[in-house]
Amino acid sequence: MREIIVLGSTGSIGRQALEVVKHFPERFRVKGLAAGKNWELLRQQVLTFHPEVVALADEREARLLKETLPATEHLSILWGEEALLQLASWPGADTVLVAVTGVAGWQPTLAAIRASKRVALANKETLVVAGELVMQEARRRGAPLLPVDSEHSAIWQCLEGKGEVKSITLTASGGPFRNYTREELARVQPGEALCHPTWRMGPKITIDSATLMNKGLEVIEAHWLFDLDYDKIKVLIHPQSIVHGLVELADGTWLGALSVTDMRLPILYALSHPERVANDLFLLDLARVGSLTFAEPDLERFPCLRLALEAGRVGGTMPTVLNAANEVAVMAFLAEKLAFLGIPAVVEAVMERHQVVKKLTPEAIATADAWARQEAEALINKC
Repeated sequence: MREIIVLGSTGSIGRQALEVVKHFPERFRVKGLAAGKNWELLRQQVLTFHPEVVALADEREARLLKETLPATEHLSILWGEEALLQLASWPGADTVLVAVTGVAGWQPTLAAIRASKRVALANKETLVVAGELVMQEARRRGAPLLPVDSEHSAIWQCLEGKGEVKSITLTASGGPFRNYTREELARVQPGEALCHPTWRMGPKITIDSATLMNKGLEVIEAHWLFDLDYDKIKVLIHPQSIVHGLVELADGTWLGALSVTDMRLPILYALSHPERVANDLFLLDLARVGSLTFAEPDLERFPCLRLALEAGRVGGTMPTVLNAANEVAVMAFLAEKLAFLGIPAVVEAVMERHQVVKKLTPEAIATADAWARQEAEALINKC
């Protein structure tokens, strides 16, 4: 029986993870849950899964949750900045699913590793901004870091027990605008960008998928997860989203992981690893899919991928700056304060102004993150 902590339980990945737990109650038990401010949904989750500890962003939400729970629910309610760190290292839990959004994920990931937990990682920003620190600590502690992103899960599964690797390939659906011209992209509205053709996700990652920034962040993540040079990590546009990752071995053999487009499958594998759980939830019918197609990404029309690759190669604090500027630009686009093509423009301008710090420390990450957000806000306000 796995005793699980879910950080980000009210988000898209968190909710799907709890669906997996519900389907396999004999294998998984929810030990703790963390949400931001969505205390109403967290209340429903508490009544369904009966954890022993929960965490919220601030005291007001925590008080509202406590006041509306029946007296029969005996649990610890935490809040504030330290709550995620406490939950990540909670005694008795063996697995921590990190499904919080954005840069907030890396410190609880590090806390879980230091507490010798199995970490199921669904927060790519963790390795984008702090990959060197996190992977060093994971190796030192011998703590398993299990990827939840469908692409990284696919690569991980293809690599298990294999020999020398020539390259890996991450696939991307290409988003809703893969066939748009630059002129058409300039007119894209938030409502259009939020309609992903194959995946159901939160708004921020959906926009990142439309700009291909998400794939760029995944390349940086793959660099750290699999200890591969950037020259060995490739990207292909694959609109059907059936082949999630490919591995090319030294002898020319290619291995691929294929599955339906359902995040519950990589979540289940991360939570159950090294076992494979027999189930009838995720059945793939290739005859119905028909054809599988692949194409090179267009870095001119989708410069966010190029910028992410550049940031990864530079290293140091540059990926932190890329991520922070992108988060600010995406929020501005969703608020209709910035055009779709303004997202890469803002990110590139902030990157060009940044003086890279090569030696990563928590302080360097925090400083670079705050600086990039301020610079991005200033640029957007001038638009």
